[in-house]
Amino acid sequence: MVITKDTLIGDILDAHAEETAPFFLEMGMHCLGCPSARGESVAMACMVHGVDADELVEKLNKAVGN
Repeated sequence: MVITKDTLIGDILDAHAEETAPFFLEMGMHCLGCPSARGESVAMACMVHGVDADELVEKLNKAVGN
């Protein structure tokens, strides 16, 4: 799975929760199980939490072996 800014957080967590959840928690997303959080794209979450989406995508892909 290659993660992009358009990838839904729920899809990322379903495939790679252990590797990726810490990055979302670091940026202040503490309710990863909430339907609204799972339905957000990486870009949307980054906008809300003031995080650079490109940097997060790079970290997430590295964490999952891409």
